[in-house]
Amino acid sequence: MIKPETTRWWLVRHAPVQNPKRLVYGRSDMPVDLSDEKALRAVARHLPRDAVWVTSHLSRTLDTALKLQELIDEDVIPTRESGFAEQHFGAWELQHWNDLPKGETTQFWTDFARQQPPNGESFSDVVDRVGPLFSRLNRYWVGRDIVAVIHGGTVRAIMANVLGLSLEAALSFHIDTLGLTKLEYITGVEEPGWRVTAVNQRY
Repeated sequence: MIKPETTRWWLVRHAPVQNPKRLVYGRSDMPVDLSDEKALRAVARHLPRDAVWVTSHLSRTLDTALKLQELIDEDVIPTRESGFAEQHFGAWELQHWNDLPKGETTQFWTDFARQQPPNGESFSDVVDRVGPLFSRLNRYWVGRDIVAVIHGGTVRAIMANVLGLSLEAALSFHIDTLGLTKLEYITGVEEPGWRVTAVNQRY
């Protein structure tokens, strides 16, 4: 008889970035603001010990993860996965929205789930990129607690994949910086599958 196992994902969006000019960023490596230690401690208190840690390759996720580890006295080298990066806005990266060609942005907002910025990704592309990686890691770390410090778009893409949501439904989730989303995958039961235990919790 197969023993039931639960794999738990703790999805944390990184801390706020330092972006005083309010530039478009996604794949760009913007510096993170870790000055709100009260908020960071509040999230850290709800994270599991002895977990696997994973981030994207961007410094704002790694730096947030390392700060959270410091606050709970963990010392785990996070696995860095470029496949968990935020949506790539291509030629718009590090530009101000007001400076972008109006025709391009108008077309983008008519269906931003599927439209691509020039040389960039649509949200649909992000969903397709994130899904196989998330499934692979979920199989590899079966039965473990996994803390993934990632991006808002990545969290939405994971929700789209595990729940079979439409792109529009996935985009309707608001994911704050330092928001915590918790998912569980249960195996070894008659109907294995996903359970959502929290979405965008703030403490």
